[in-house]
Amino acid sequence: MNNPVELAKDDEPPKGADDAGPVAERAASASGAAGAAGAVDTPGASDAAGARAALAALRAEVGKTVVGQDSVVTGLVIALLCRGHVLLEGVPGTAKTLMIRTLSQALDLDFKRVQFTPDLMPGDVTGSLIYDNRTAEFEFREGPVFTNLLLADEINRTPPKTQASLLEAMEERQVSVEGSPRMLPDPFMVCATQNPIEYEGTYPLPEAQLDRFLLKLTVPVPSRDDEIAMLQRHAAGFDPRDLSQVVAVAGAAELAAGRAAVRTVHLDPKVAAYVVDLCRATRQSPSLQLGVSPRGATALLATSRAWAWLSGRDYVTPDDVKALARPTLRHRVQLRPEAELEGATADGVLEGILAHVPAPR
Repeated sequence: MNNPVELAKDDEPPKGADDAGPVAERAASASGAAGAAGAVDTPGASDAAGARAALAALRAEVGKTVVGQDSVVTGLVIALLCRGHVLLEGVPGTAKTLMIRTLSQALDLDFKRVQFTPDLMPGDVTGSLIYDNRTAEFEFREGPVFTNLLLADEINRTPPKTQASLLEAMEERQVSVEGSPRMLPDPFMVCATQNPIEYEGTYPLPEAQLDRFLLKLTVPVPSRDDEIAMLQRHAAGFDPRDLSQVVAVAGAAELAAGRAAVRTVHLDPKVAAYVVDLCRATRQSPSLQLGVSPRGATALLATSRAWAWLSGRDYVTPDDVKALARPTLRHRVQLRPEAELEGATADGVLEGILAHVPAPR
């Protein structure tokens, strides 16, 4: 069966059930034994299949406005399935904002965008109490964080105090104002962007906040063919501000069904041990002064299960783990200064770890 979605071009897609090895065979037999007693076509199974097909159609729908970023769209869907948040890194002009706007329309979700600037205050994001002269009472006015998809544009250009205002929203999915918690809508995802080449006047995100992002996705410059296709669309009259041609192919119900299905994906104990071995290897790497935390290990497990489900399987293979290792872990490690001087990168170190840590067979 062909995978309905693909990861980044530099991330090898996981292999299918026929060539995944004994681990996949054990997982397939275990899941088959578990489902043998019940009906094959249960309502839950049909809901999950319909949700998978709807989410797979997102790539084509977003492709109506954004060319050559299928892998990033896949990462965003994985984050939604895992109830996580995404850090997007790419040079200006690679359609990051347009991509999130189109995704929200294709999912029929609410979307808001905040331009993070040095003078942005926490209340500008979360909301604040406003005195109402007519009632002589304070009334809470919701900030832009009360939405389904929040685009935090250039998050590293605002001071740490404002950056930290997102922490509670990202982790607890609520906002506390004057001691009163207010729940955020579900689904809720923060998509934060940052420019990888301009650091003057910026406030780098602390490691504790970086660890709250499920994935860090690199938004590449399109290939030559994709860029030619993009110019042809603009020459034909394409307007990036007009999303009327984008239709909703999925919604909150499909996301909920997908999340429920992902939680049932089987995990072989040897694959779980492989995830732990990879994360422990980052803590022992001579090139890193900070390795992956236990939260990072649980994140890699979650994204691997989501990718396995999107690929049409109900079990996780080592190739699923390998495919998601870089986007899930690259922002959770910190290079030593001497390694940076030698030209080392987080992705390069992770590649070496993936090559040296033996995968279960």
